[in-house]
Amino acid sequence: MNMIFLGDVVGKGGRSAVKKLLPELKREFNAQFAVVNGENAAAGSGLSGSCLRELLEVADVVTSGDHTWDQKGFENEIAGFDRCIRPANFSIRQPGRGYGIFRNPLGGEVAVIVLQGKVFMRDSAYCPFETVEKILASLPKTVKTILVDFHAEATSEKLAMGYFLEGKVTAVLGTHTHVQTADARVLPGGTAYLTDAGMCGADRSVLGREVDAVLKKFHAGMPVRLPVVESGAIRVDGVAISYDQATGRAAGITPFSRIAEI
Repeated sequence: MNMIFLGDVVGKGGRSAVKKLLPELKREFNAQFAVVNGENAAAGSGLSGSCLRELLEVADVVTSGDHTWDQKGFENEIAGFDRCIRPANFSIRQPGRGYGIFRNPLGGEVAVIVLQGKVFMRDSAYCPFETVEKILASLPKTVKTILVDFHAEATSEKLAMGYFLEGKVTAVLGTHTHVQTADARVLPGGTAYLTDAGMCGADRSVLGREVDAVLKKFHAGMPVRLPVVESGAIRVDGVAISYDQATGRAAGITPFSRIAEI
């Protein structure tokens, strides 16, 4: 079996590129299931109901991260989307859910878990390691395929989570930094790992934002509006994972990066 995971979607351009390329990617990799991190899908920061509906036209599950609540009113909208997952180690008082079990169109079930890191992250969250331990213990024994989106800043924290979950989940895939890393591998325990999947955003940009504006901010050190690049060459980064449905063990992980003209 095969599934696809896409890195952070940035703005309207990212959404449009995902809608255009994800069906093609599923055919290319013969993938039956697709998960997309959409936490920057609404104007480059957060999610909205309308953005989610767009992404869920082609994705099976949309995950999020530290920008989950950036868009006003989304805390009320999220309850209407059972295929949208926010970090599981947010406070239990926050709306939404941190994991879910979803039906694979070709049979079997896939558990998707989202965790937020603690190192260098702006918002407080419970320990992701303790949180995922509790979730795994609660999953039905029949669920063998488990994908973890670890939304974190520090590469050390991400790599530690990969080793922590080695042999316990199908894949640990990092998001948040928007730059695809070159360390994709299947750990000996049968867990596919990548420190960061990258982003679905403008190819000529700084993390999806206009280059000149970002340079001005770094050069002058003054507050500057950072517009999202919404058109032109939009890059779609992600990975394809092959796995054994009976055991949940990963057999391969293939990073990719494609360009869509929007």
